[in-house]
Amino acid sequence: MAWIQVTREGTTPGAASLTAEEKAALIKGSSELLRDVLGKPLDSTFVLIEEVDTDNWGWGGLPALEFRRRREDPPGSSA
Repeated sequence: MAWIQVTREGTTPGAASLTAEEKAALIKGSSELLRDVLGKPLDSTFVLIEEVDTDNWGWGGLPALEFRRRREDPPGSSA
């Protein structure tokens, strides 16, 4: 038995979550990857997709949105 956990921070702008089609593609693609690389049967591979609200995600010691803002406009930039 194989378990795959896909954790995604935030969503596409204007969307509350991934679409059903996007989730289906993630499930199919990640399951097929384990089948192709590790020989795991599709019917014994489980996939969990967890969508974490951006406010609950940190990166580099900062809230994710602040980290991204600083990365786009580093100190001393003319932006």
